[in-house]
Order: sequence, then C-alpha cells, then structure tokens
Amino acid sequence: MMQTEKPNQMLNEVEITGEGLDLETVWHVAYGPQVQVRLSAGSREKMRLSRGYIEGRIERGDIMYGVNTGFGAFSGVSISQSDIVQLQKNLIRSHSSGVGEPFSRAETRAIMLLRANALARGHSGVRVEVVKKILEFLNRGLIPVIPQQGSVGASGDLAPLSHLSLALIGEGELWSDKLGEVLAAQEVLKSKGIEPLELQAKEGLSLINGCQVMTAVGMLNAVESRRLLWMADLAGAMTLEALQGSRSAFDPLIFATRPHPGEAKTARNLLKLLGSESEIGNSHKDCGRVQDAYSLRCMPAVHGAAKDALRRHAEVLMVEANSSTDNPLVFAEENKVLSCGNFHGEPVAFALDFMGIAMAAMASMSECRIEKLINPAMSGLPAFLAPQGGLNSGMMIVQVAAASLVSENKILSHPASVDSIPTSADKEDHVSMGTIAARKLGKIVRNAENIVAMELLCAAQALDFLKPLKPAAGVWAAYEVLRKEVPFAEQDRVFARDIELIKKLIRDDQLMQAIDQSVGTLEW
Repeated sequence: MMQTEKPNQMLNEVEITGEGLDLETVWHVAYGPQVQVRLSAGSREKMRLSRGYIEGRIERGDIMYGVNTGFGAFSGVSISQSDIVQLQKNLIRSHSSGVGEPFSRAETRAIMLLRANALARGHSGVRVEVVKKILEFLNRGLIPVIPQQGSVGASGDLAPLSHLSLALIGEGELWSDKLGEVLAAQEVLKSKGIEPLELQAKEGLSLINGCQVMTAVGMLNAVESRRLLWMADLAGAMTLEALQGSRSAFDPLIFATRPHPGEAKTARNLLKLLGSESEIGNSHKDCGRVQDAYSLRCMPAVHGAAKDALRRHAEVLMVEANSSTDNPLVFAEENKVLSCGNFHGEPVAFALDFMGIAMAAMASMSECRIEKLINPAMSGLPAFLAPQGGLNSGMMIVQVAAASLVSENKILSHPASVDSIPTSADKEDHVSMGTIAARKLGKIVRNAENIVAMELLCAAQALDFLKPLKPAAGVWAAYEVLRKEVPFAEQDRVFARDIELIKKLIRDDQLMQAIDQSVGTLEW
C-alpha cells in the first residue's frame, strides 16, 4: 500500500535489502544529501553467492549471454576469456549515447538508489563492490550527469544508465558543487582519492539492464502528485466557499451507493475543510440553489478517481523498485542462468501514462473553477475579481494561463506506451517508451501545480470580496497562510510572482500543516 507519511521529515540512514523501498524512502534519499545509504548484510551474502556461481560457470567455459557473448543482435558472437573485461567497458562507452537536458540531482539520486537496490537482490551475478561503489558515490554527493533523452524503455533504460555507469568507471561527468557546473569524473575522483569501479564479467550489462530511470522519476512525481491532490481538495473547498456553493453533494449517504474509495475520501476531506460552521455558508442556506456546476459538485468523483488511479499505479512503481530486472537473471541455488524480459518497461510505462492522465484531468477541473470565479455571471463577484475593473484587469490572464496549461496537458497526456519502434536490428522489436512517459508525467505535474496555485490565488481574492463573512475553519486556516505571503490585489501587479509564492507554500507543506492544525489530516 501507498504510505501516508508526508516526506518533510528527512531520514538520516537507509539500509537497502532489495525489498521494501517505498515512495517516502526514495523521496528522502533523493532530496536529502545528508542521508547515508548502506547495503544490508543479507544482501551482501546473496550477492556473493550469485557472483560465485557466475564465476564458476565462467571457469567451466559455459556460454552465457552478456557474460561471454555480445549484446542484443550480437548475442551469437562468443567473446574470449581475455576480452570479457574489455567487453563490459565497451558496452558502457557505446551505450552512453544519451542527449538533451540532464536529469536533476534529486532524480539522479533516486535513480542511483533504485539501481543499487535492484542489484542488492542477488539475481544479477555482480560483485558486492559494484553496489558499494554506487553507494559511495551517492553518500559522498558524487552525482553523475545523465541526459534525459535516448531510452526507449525496453532492454532497460540503457542510455541513461550507461551515463551513470560511465561516471562510476571514471569516464563520465559529475555535477559540481557549483550550481550548473559539470566536471570530468576522472578529475573529481582523482582529487578525492577515490578509485573508479573496475568492471568484471557481466557487470556492465547488469548496471544498465532495468527500468530504474523511469521508475525513479515516476516515484518522485507520485509524491508530488499526492500532495497536489490534497491541495486540489483545498482549492476546491476554497472556491466553493467563494462561490457560495452547496455542501449537499458531499453527504456520506451518496458515497455508500458508489463505493469508490477515492470518492468517499475526497468527500470527507471537503466536509472537513468546509466544516459545519461557516459564516459564508450560513449566509446562503436558504438561497434556493438546487445544485452547483460539475466542477464543484463532482469534485469527489474526479478528485477521487485521480487519487485511486495514483494509489494503484504508485503501487506498480513500488513493485518495480523492489524487483530484479537484469538479463540474464542468476538463480544460484537453482543452478540456473535464465534469459528473460524483466527489463521491459511496459508495466511501468502503463502506470506512468495513466498517472499523467489522472493529474491532467484533476488540473482541468481546477481550471474550470477558476473560470467560474472570474465570471460575474457565475460568481456574482466583480468581473475577473478586479477592483475598479477596466482600470485593472484582475485575474483575467491568470485564467488564460491556466487554460493554456490545461491544453498543453491534453497533448502531454497522449500515452507514450501505445507507441513502439523496432531497435537493435529488430532483435528488440517491441519497446515501452516508459522513460518518455516518466518525463512527460513530470511536465504534467509541473503544469498541474501551477494551475492549482492559480486557483488558490483566485479563490483567496474572491473570498476577500465576501468580507466580513468568514469561510469555514479549514479554508480560513489556509487563507491566512496565503495572505501572509500574497496580499489582496487592490490593483494589478505581476501575478506570476504570486503564483511562485503559492507554489512554495505548497512545496514546503505550509498549507498542509495549517490544515492539519486546524481540522486534522486529510485522507488519502
């Protein structure tokens, strides 16, 4: 199950066992440079057993894919004993063909953690020294520069993981302590007295076979998506108060008749935020309005469906994070080395694509509510929430910007996983495009964060027009936090700055903490 802990209290130490990595642990390691990661004793033993088995097979002259054969379409080419080590180096060098902007430091730290965890399971036949070297780099802040583009998500994230591995062997690039500066790994390792990794048989292949890039990026975005879905509940509750909407659509009786977990949880969140005591709510109890627009009335259905989708697909990512994805896989106790397709990214690609769709749908509903707030025919408030409209444009272009992001998300929501293209001389004839799915999920989440921040900006502005009436306690608590950073707009100003300030309140969990203290923790 997806954990409910909020990732704002950093861990100091993590032990990897090949099992048990969850969203929070990956987040802590990604964003906590002080976190130290160590390999468990049990994993060391499993890895030694696996490695001993492989070395025994090599000594007997057994032919094993990727150990003493070429790769991909060259799998039928035997490699002599004297060339086995060179084979691994050549693999890493040739596969380091990624292009484009690099992954962030945090994303790369998460990738390194997942790669080490997969190898720690003991099914790859690599030495303990390989995982120890990854963890040494991670613990000492030696973060490889990994280009984002170049993976089709089939035989693992080959190109990006090769760039990671290239740094481990002292031939790649590392991020400098200076923001944006890149240094040659060879120079950095020499200056720090660190020996590069010397690859042995199979180890180059084992470093790059797997879906750790798409999975790591997806897990970080899952944590941010979860936070945004809570914020969407808050923004929706704030907008409902500002529009003097009805709470009747959130009655628990309704959700007993359609028991999707996310719907009921969202309705309870909204009732918690809106509370029973609201001066605004009390002022229009007898207004005669029968029902609100879908973007208000159907929040449990849409926000709830997004929660359910995120929870289910985050579980897929956590399964992947604790899986063996090498090829071939080594089963020492069963006396088998098995070629397989565990490196294929389709399970992850499907999950990432659907998470993107869910977040895009949630953000689209948020924009619908923004439009209601600025439209006097729907809100009864000044047009575009502008004092002295005409002289001031108010939130006119805030809504336009939100609409732009919603449409961009529609394009990004086209699933990458429905595409495939043959590679490696048609040997790898079906691919997942999972890393593309992960990258575009990140863009959708960034857009959704901006849209929700825009709704919070507009809803707070709208609530000021209803003063001296106060909203419900949960909404009021969040409103007060917002107003400490973003004052009421008496006249036009650069609203992009306000949006950035609100995003910081979201990312720092200040809004969540205010809600927790006022009305209690929202449900997931």
